[in-house]
Amino acid sequence: MPPAVPKPDKETQKIQQMFTGIARRYDLLNHVLSGWTDVAWRRWAADAALEDDPTDILDVACGTGDLAIQISRLAKDDATIVGSDFTGAMLRLAGPKSRRLARHQITWIEGDGLHLPFADASFDAVTIAFGLRNMESWEGGLREMARVLRPGGRLVCLEFSQPENWLIKTLFLPYFVHVLPRIAGLLSEGTAYRYLSASVMHFPGRFALARMMKQNGYSRVQHCALTYGIAAIHIGIK
Repeated sequence: MPPAVPKPDKETQKIQQMFTGIARRYDLLNHVLSGWTDVAWRRWAADAALEDDPTDILDVACGTGDLAIQISRLAKDDATIVGSDFTGAMLRLAGPKSRRLARHQITWIEGDGLHLPFADASFDAVTIAFGLRNMESWEGGLREMARVLRPGGRLVCLEFSQPENWLIKTLFLPYFVHVLPRIAGLLSEGTAYRYLSASVMHFPGRFALARMMKQNGYSRVQHCALTYGIAAIHIGIK
């Protein structure tokens, strides 16, 4: 049985409201501000999630469904795919989009990543893209995703990271901290992307995140830097 879901705290409600406010422009902003590299990142994450031909797949913090839809295009015919997010406005956009673009029927369920509405050991693979850093507890999120994974199941986590190369870091950080929120402010609510910049700056680097995964339910942890370390994929086995 899934655990009882507590009432969201004020910080969680604040983040929900922020993502509700940018839901309709979320896809456009992500594509424009990343130079469309987020499309390739999600394709690589989907490939990693499907390496062992899983049957039951969950995408946590699915947003408007891009990663779940990409997984649907590549998954085997009998796969079942579920997308979960704590922002209902995102899911209301994910549904119609998936009916146009997905190969499988995807089930969309509103749920907090720290208290997933699924029984223990329900899925062969769990993915999360750009959502872990938004959780109140990163360790709690990792443990909750491990809870719903079957033994031997695979977690694939795609997240922004901080480049290690000093030249890339020198170019990237000013863009991410100062330029990106201003561009976003012209297209949408800039407050959300100021939050994004701050959340990435405070999120663990890829080596620290790998250690965190090992301490919270995962073995054989691997990680790979993407696009000069701007993002990273982490893979762990329950």
